[in-house]
Amino acid sequence: MAKLTKKQKSVQIDAEKLHGIDEAISLARTNATSKFDETIEVAVNLGVDPRHADQMVRGVVTLPKGTGKTVRVGVFAKGAKADEARAAGADVVGAEDLMETIQGGTIDFDRCIATPDMMGVVGRLGKVLGPKGLMPNPKLGTVTMNVAEAVKAAKGGQVEYRVEKAGIIHSGIGKASFPAEDLRANFDALVDALIKAKPSGAKGKYVRKVAVSSTMGRGIKVNVSEIPGA
Repeated sequence: MAKLTKKQKSVQIDAEKLHGIDEAISLARTNATSKFDETIEVAVNLGVDPRHADQMVRGVVTLPKGTGKTVRVGVFAKGAKADEARAAGADVVGAEDLMETIQGGTIDFDRCIATPDMMGVVGRLGKVLGPKGLMPNPKLGTVTMNVAEAVKAAKGGQVEYRVEKAGIIHSGIGKASFPAEDLRANFDALVDALIKAKPSGAKGKYVRKVAVSSTMGRGIKVNVSEIPGA
C-alpha cells in the first residue's frame, strides 16, 4: 500500500463512515493533492454477475459538465461520411489505410467510430481493438451512419461504462479542479444511467456500494440510501 503524504494525512477520512454524496465529493477534491489535476473517480458495486449474459451492464452516458479530458476520436469511414467525420472534429479518419496503420502498431485515438459498411474492415482488428475497449459497437452508438453526431458526443463528455468481473463499474466524473456542483451533476448522470441500465437478470439489491476518490487519493464511501432508485 502506498504511503500517505502529509497533505493526505491531514485530510481526515473515516474508512468505515458512510458519507453524503456532496460530502464525499468535497473530501475527494480536498484529498487530490498531487501536482497534476487528478480525476475524480466513482466506483459502483452492483448486484450482478457479469458472467451471465442477462446480468451484463454496459453502455454510454453523456456527462453534462464534460470529463475535463481531451478525447482523440478515430473514425472508419469513406467518401462523404469521412468528410463529415473530419468536419465534426475527428482526429483520425480512414479505411483500409487506417486498418494497416493499426496493424502496424499505431493506435492514435481514445474512441473508435465506424460506419456499418466499414465493419468488414474493422472486424479484422478485433484482437487489437477488443482488448483495449475500442471495438465499435452498435449498442454503444459507435457503429452508425451519423458519424458527425457520434464524434461530437465522444468529444463532448460521453463516457463508456462496463461492469467488471467483480460486479464493479469504475468511471471518472471530471477533474478535481471542477466546481463541486459540476462533479455532483456528473455523478448524478452516471448513477442514473447505471440504474436505468439495470439488467433483467439482476437479483436482490442492485446498487450495493459506492465510493468516490481522486486518482491518487483514498476511497470515500457514499451512503447509497441518498441515491434515488438505488
